[in-house]
Amino acid sequence: MAKDKKLVEEITSMDEDFTQWYTDVVKKAELMSYSSIRGCMIFRPLGYALWENIQKELDRRFKETGVENVYLPMFIPESLLNKEKDHVEGFAPEVAWVTEGGGAKLQERMCVRPTSETLFCDFYKDIIESHRDLPKNYNQWCSVVRWEKTTRPFLRSMEFLWQEGHTAHATAEEAEERTIQMLNLYADFCEQILAIPMIKGKKTDKEKFAGAEATYTIEALMHDGKALQSGTSHNFGDGFAKAFGIQYTSKENKLEYVHQTSWGVTTRLIGAIIMVHGDNSGLVLPPRIAPTQVVIVPIRQNQEGVLDKAHEIEEKLGAFSVKVDDSDKSPGWKFAEHEMKGVPIRIEIGPKDIENNQCVAVRRDTREKTVISLDDVDAEIAKLLETMQADMLERARTHRDEHTTTAVTYDEFKDAIENKPGFVKAMWCGDEECEKKIKEDTTATSRCMPFNQEKLSDVCVCCGKPAKAMVYWGKAY
Repeated sequence: MAKDKKLVEEITSMDEDFTQWYTDVVKKAELMSYSSIRGCMIFRPLGYALWENIQKELDRRFKETGVENVYLPMFIPESLLNKEKDHVEGFAPEVAWVTEGGGAKLQERMCVRPTSETLFCDFYKDIIESHRDLPKNYNQWCSVVRWEKTTRPFLRSMEFLWQEGHTAHATAEEAEERTIQMLNLYADFCEQILAIPMIKGKKTDKEKFAGAEATYTIEALMHDGKALQSGTSHNFGDGFAKAFGIQYTSKENKLEYVHQTSWGVTTRLIGAIIMVHGDNSGLVLPPRIAPTQVVIVPIRQNQEGVLDKAHEIEEKLGAFSVKVDDSDKSPGWKFAEHEMKGVPIRIEIGPKDIENNQCVAVRRDTREKTVISLDDVDAEIAKLLETMQADMLERARTHRDEHTTTAVTYDEFKDAIENKPGFVKAMWCGDEECEKKIKEDTTATSRCMPFNQEKLSDVCVCCGKPAKAMVYWGKAY
């Protein structure tokens, strides 16, 4: 029985040990379990429900832009992978190889897809012949495998879930337009649905995707001041097309190479939700992504009429995702459990509340209690959910801005990286050697060159040569 069980165990304070806090939350909120396979995790119902909600909302947004879903094989022949030199070199250390099948050695080994550029290229060369066949705006929802040395749940695992869009266009301009369009779509989704503000910008050549002409990124700041690359969009130009022979006949009856893009987000977005919004009681889920938006906890539920009233409220809140917790656990246990799992609104209803035609609503983020008339419960809960969503975004934005530092000299830069966790804005000359030196000296990396450029000084923060761009720097997951 519940009364014989210990209440929800405490989790490590995030200020004491943020890494352990994160591990405690993902386990005790029952988002995932460790599997017997190193670096691979089991998605439990709450963790997978979050991914389903992410998938549902993104898929809707993709399709509004003309994207169609497809599915390609998970195996890639070695000869196919080797067709694009930069691409294969970039992924070689992380590739898992299949060398036997059905007890017999394969004539050609195959990798388990780390990403699907080569497969899409092989597909496109067979189905694109004319300008009338363009554009191709395809996406697939799948898993990929990358043989990581160090893994963390949701943030970095050997197998993870994601979506990967792969498009083909007639012109460079169309490809660039799609690349930026998808980056903006990701940023809008993260802000509007996940309540996480993003920095949008271009990766340096050192940090761009292997084989890409340009990589664009959205970067978020976690509670501990580390950056998390939350989504990327790549413009491949015609490099892959030339390697794979993807050509089309133009309106002028000339043979031209297509221009391609690729873009994706992964289950690390769940890690971002945890680390941006969570607290020392567990998850805090933004209402628009929460699998359960409202939980109703009956008080003295064995008394006549209490459970009936709880279900009556549930029915009245039919526009939302609502659960009545009528288990035999104590109310205190239920409160702690649903707080751990991040349910945005808890409604308490007991005999005295029923007498007064009211219930008590408790926000997960602030724990603020509001007494609500049962006559207005649907409208008032709708307002609370919207207010909570907006407040969570504003708190995340304030945290990011308060943990963003400007550095003009290298001493200021090193001090900021060492003593002020967060983003550091500084000028850069464009030389990869400065990027390497900064990483060697501070372990910080360039996160992106933001679209909204600022001129902080005329010279590079590292070498003092003329600056070419303002860059966000930071330590990252």
